[in-house]
Amino acid sequence: MRKITQDAIRAFNNNSKFKRGNTEVRISGDYEQTQLKLHGNIIAFKNNSGTYITTCGWHTPTTKERLNGIHGVHIKQRNYILYLNGKKWDGQLVKLEDWESITPYYA
Repeated sequence: MRKITQDAIRAFNNNSKFKRGNTEVRISGDYEQTQLKLHGNIIAFKNNSGTYITTCGWHTPTTKERLNGIHGVHIKQRNYILYLNGKKWDGQLVKLEDWESITPYYA
């Protein structure tokens, strides 16, 4: 894992601001939402109801690496198909806590 990903995820976990290159962690409101941004797209955010992730349509190695830094996230891609924690995923917004209850798909 790259240093920038480690630093960004540390900031994301600690609800603190971070900006380096194309990666940013922002705090929205009075610490109501912490956002992980890549190239201006919010690829992850967390609030009182949980942690949410998306590729924003960009299934790039950098997007996957940043998301894989988040605890409980393991994204792989095989034959152009994304897998989130062993289950087919289209990259659309998901709540991690709800995703865990979905039956896995193994290719």
